[in-house]
Amino acid sequence: MRFRLERWTCAVGRLLLATDENGLLRGLEFEENESRLRRLLRRYYGDIPLEEAAAPDSLKRALSAYFDGDIDALRRIETAMPGTAFQRAVWTALRAIPAGTTISYGQLAATLGRKGASRAVGAANGANPVPIVVPCHRVIGADGSLTGFASGLSRKRWLLEHEARWAKAALV
Repeated sequence: MRFRLERWTCAVGRLLLATDENGLLRGLEFEENESRLRRLLRRYYGDIPLEEAAAPDSLKRALSAYFDGDIDALRRIETAMPGTAFQRAVWTALRAIPAGTTISYGQLAATLGRKGASRAVGAANGANPVPIVVPCHRVIGADGSLTGFASGLSRKRWLLEHEARWAKAALV
């Protein structure tokens, strides 16, 4: 198995897109977090070569559409998610959170039938190898505060405001 890595510019910085030979997204991170991306890929897949090469056009079109305001375009992106059964359940639940809305760690744990497991949900959130596409940025603190986003709270705020703006526009 080999992974491709493309450095791709979007509205809030340069993204690293790691895809497999079938074009499935395996990792996504902002460029300044390249070491985090490589660490997560090693954790989940071992020492797989990561070659600089273009990501599939379909992935870049969907990401472009998202950043241009088609917030549901993320649903068109195919991923291959590693991790434990619990992590995968959290990541699946994250993709079910409607764009333009947020949920607390405790609420997310409750939706999984694991009330009281907010810390475990937080840990799974932090181990998400494809943020934005698996929208861990939609999870906030119980008091409504922005918490925990590897690329910083300013980017998390930008993503949430972007989605809220376009979600409202879709209702009009």
